[in-house]
Amino acid sequence: MKEKLDFYSTEVIKTYNLSPEIRYQLKILDSLDPFTRKHSEGVAEMTNKLCKEMNMSEGFTIYCTICAYVHDIGKIFIPPKVLQKTGKLTEEEYEIMKSHTTIGYNICQSDLKLRPYEAGPLYHHEALDGTGYPNGLIGNEILIEGQIIRVADEYDAITNKRQYKQQISRVDTLKILIENTKPTKFSKGRNGLFGKRYGKNNPKIVRALVKIVKEEVEQEIYEKILNVNNLANEIKRYELAKKMYDKYITAKTNDRIEYFKAYTKGYLTRTEEVENTPIYLEDSKKTYDLRKEELEKLKEEFKEIKKLRV
Repeated sequence: MKEKLDFYSTEVIKTYNLSPEIRYQLKILDSLDPFTRKHSEGVAEMTNKLCKEMNMSEGFTIYCTICAYVHDIGKIFIPPKVLQKTGKLTEEEYEIMKSHTTIGYNICQSDLKLRPYEAGPLYHHEALDGTGYPNGLIGNEILIEGQIIRVADEYDAITNKRQYKQQISRVDTLKILIENTKPTKFSKGRNGLFGKRYGKNNPKIVRALVKIVKEEVEQEIYEKILNVNNLANEIKRYELAKKMYDKYITAKTNDRIEYFKAYTKGYLTRTEEVENTPIYLEDSKKTYDLRKEELEKLKEEFKEIKKLRV
């Protein structure tokens, strides 16, 4: 099952050794709009997985996860008309939106408990090739936690982008992130023996992301197969019940009516009504077809993800 992070639960405080003071400070995120709050949780969850996949220490993983959780804290002070705009931002609005990085940094700086996590707000929009903001840093000038959070942020933002009517698939999202590991004509920095330029994203981190998503899809396929198999068994049960139900509704004597009614009921659960037997069968077949279609899509998605190379 997909691991969820809830920074307000005592279980997480115990697992990650978060002090009650930090827990209290993190409640500042209650001021965020629901979409941004959910996004912050999604980025923190993926950051946590990336750190574990990359074999980071437990201490760094905790630290980096909290940095990710507060990465958009500066959006508290971005005007709703800008933050929640569905269309393209104007140049002026974009500059306002970009300021959430430095605003978030200043919020953390002004609070002793949040100060250790200032890297989250400050670095998550920096790009290795120097095209990011707020400071246009290049390569290793960007802390590794910032590089990790950037990838987690991009992945969650694209797959859950609010202005899109249709959700962008995980495969297409991964393709975008992989493309962002490659240098462009706008790339500023150079590294390596042959002066190879940076892309926006760290390939090692994106490679870890691809592996995580592939494993998630694989798990979803496994769970969907179980679901489809259970539905197939349900259909068999309802088909047997339907045979008895058909005899029940055509029976002529009370004895036969009661006999076939009881027989039908024997195939149903306590909460299921004999009279609804045809509906149960029809609904289960529809659900089966839907889940089967979803399973095939997942299998195709898995094949596409396996083809990806970073």
